Amino acid sequence: GRGFAFQRKQKIERQYRKLLKKGRKVHSQQDNQFTDTYPEHLKHLYLAEEEMLKKRRRAPDNSVLSEEKLNKAAECHYTVLPQDGEENKASIYIERDIYLFFLLKIMTEGKFKKKTSNQKAKEEYEKIKAERARKKEEAEKRKQQREAAQRLYKQKKMEAYKILSKKTKRGQPNLNLQMEFLLQKIQQNT
Repeated sequence: GRGFAFQRKQKIERQYRKLLKKGRKVHSQQDNQFTDTYPEHLKHLYLAEEEMLKKRRRAPDNSVLSEEKLNKAAECHYTVLPQDGEENKASIYIERDIYLFFLLKIMTEGKFKKKTSNQKAKEEYEKIKAERARKKEEAEKRKQQREAAQRLYKQKKMEAYKILSKKTKRGQPNLNLQMEFLLQKIQQNT
């Protein structure tokens, strides 16, 4: 039937024909430049310049495919699949659509390089948003590192306090444990 794939194909073909039409208009205007009659004594100069300009125009013209070439390429592209059954026909149309779409995309890539002010503003906003997110992430990381360091410091301090505040049975400070603690501290520093 005529589902979304068929409509997409027609849209792409329409855009391609429009593009071809624009190309033909530009070339027909340029061809009309040289229909004037030239003075006899300068005719060879004008003709040489005309040849040179025509050669220059041919180079970009070769990059744009004609409609016949497009149809041939599309036929070659989808004749690989057997054509029996509705499923195969649908897949052929879809493959041809994809092929035409990418062909159109490649042809129009060079034309739309300039960005609108809206696009520029969006890009600027995205950059600012990304920068803010990066700064927020860095701040969060620093905060977590600081909290981890504080926890470690408090834990060590608590262990030291427990060791130094131990008492004997009679309530006197346990000097043996204090000396061992100081010895460990000295060994760690050296």
